[in-house]
Amino acid sequence: MAAIDVGTNSVLLLVAEARAGTVSAVEERAEITRLGKDVDDQGHLRADAIERTVSVLRAYAARAQELGATRIAAVATSAARDAGNGEDFLSAATDALGARPDIVSGRREADLTFRGALMGLDPEGPVAVFDVGGGSTELIVQVGPLSDAASLDIGAVRLTERFIKHDPPLAEELSALRAFVAHALKDGPNLRGRPLVGVAGTVTTLAAISHELEPYRPGALHGTVLASETVTELVARLASMKLEARQEVAGLAPKRADVIVAGAIIVEQVCVHARADRLLVSERGVRWGLAAELLAEGPEVPQP
Repeated sequence: MAAIDVGTNSVLLLVAEARAGTVSAVEERAEITRLGKDVDDQGHLRADAIERTVSVLRAYAARAQELGATRIAAVATSAARDAGNGEDFLSAATDALGARPDIVSGRREADLTFRGALMGLDPEGPVAVFDVGGGSTELIVQVGPLSDAASLDIGAVRLTERFIKHDPPLAEELSALRAFVAHALKDGPNLRGRPLVGVAGTVTTLAAISHELEPYRPGALHGTVLASETVTELVARLASMKLEARQEVAGLAPKRADVIVAGAIIVEQVCVHARADRLLVSERGVRWGLAAELLAEGPEVPQP
């Protein structure tokens, strides 16, 4: 099976198989295509962004088939659901994949995130999960057998485009961005008193920088702990640098360097909002949740 997460900033592939009734990764890939570039301002997907993203999807489909996947499922998140021309992307993506991606709601994205994030982890008690994407941030808490969730329009790409106009960012830009995030988080569920689990590229990038992990290796950081104090220190360090210098930081992919400051501030403010002194790093999220759903539907049927 192959599960693909088409986000505002990146496109993630998981080719997996069922082993002992669970999802086991065969191969994972990630490419930054910036599908959501300028969506916050213009309200539609740029033609070049669609082209970049569809090109990656075509390559992913070919690779999945090489690895023996007979089922491909894809979901598109914040950028695609916010854009007025999302259907243009869906049409091109369907041609590339041979399967039509599903533009998911914020709640559906949160549910997939929660299901995927905890795979391979063993946190103590009910947890709070957050996923910082390019266009939105999902917050999910366990409430008995159910969950309370929110999808907020605070993402690394969206807030970079909205608030950061100078290189390096001005103090007043950072202050305004922090205040905006802190206010937005008030509309989300109460995260306090629970182990905090952070998902997606911003969180794993901060962990990679703190460990000076280069090149990045999938699985290397899953289940590691990132102190909130470290996050605050990284925000200050990265925000003091010009873009060119950030692109040379060990553990930070150059294509992510322009949006990492806004993303890191979101992580910082989630920790403040949750009153958490640490978070558990998860390298899994939407694509893993989607793969778990595919597994639950039954085994793949080989093509004749």
